Amino acid sequence: MTSNVLTDLRDGVVTVTINRPESLNALTRETMEAVAAAVAKAATTARAVIITGNDRSFSSGADLQGSVQEGGLGLDRANAIIRSIIDLPIPTIAAVSGPAAGIGCSLALACDYTVMSEESYLMLAFTKIGLMPDGGATALVAASAGRHRAMKMALTAQKVWAKEAFEWGLTSEVTQAGEQLNRAQEIAAQWAQGAPLAFASSKGAINAATLTELDDAFDRELKGQTALRESKDFAEGVTAFIEKRGPNFTGE
Repeated sequence: MTSNVLTDLRDGVVTVTINRPESLNALTRETMEAVAAAVAKAATTARAVIITGNDRSFSSGADLQGSVQEGGLGLDRANAIIRSIIDLPIPTIAAVSGPAAGIGCSLALACDYTVMSEESYLMLAFTKIGLMPDGGATALVAASAGRHRAMKMALTAQKVWAKEAFEWGLTSEVTQAGEQLNRAQEIAAQWAQGAPLAFASSKGAINAATLTELDDAFDRELKGQTALRESKDFAEGVTAFIEKRGPNFTGE
């Protein structure tokens, strides 16, 4: 297991911690694969899973510099990881602090239960670099918050702070700053003592009823994102981000 992802198993609960504080827990291909491996192992060793970051950040999204060098996160694989978390037979909970942005937002929303610090926020900032939401976000956000709120997040790239995220149905509850992991641990401990077959059946039924568009969303996002990555706007968006300036998009 890479040091970029830490795991801890206690009393039937696996805590998976994204550990790249220098980049606000930005996700590389290696980091995503490590999260996937930890979650897959948890299916046979635990009764509940917590996915978290640190007090500054859950995840700021894809590591643009690292992922460009690696040829991207590998969206088809990233989609498979998001799907594997949703399909996990044991309940999952995201403990969110700071930003949960881009693919980090999808990672949080893929969990069955989300606890957000009052100082945290969700964000789909893709259009700022000439891309579209991915990781199933076009379906995950719309399934919880509705079409117009999904459009607002995608087209404005604004931060949706914890209180508003709760009002929109994008998070299960909000805690005081720094208490998100403690609260997640309380809930996961209860799940670890619960009925695993009932949890698995309940999860499967609710996800089947509410995420009917998820696989189609993965396909649309993959096709759209692949085309957008070939655009001059994407190249300009990444360059502007790295140079910390506003982009000059031309629609090419």
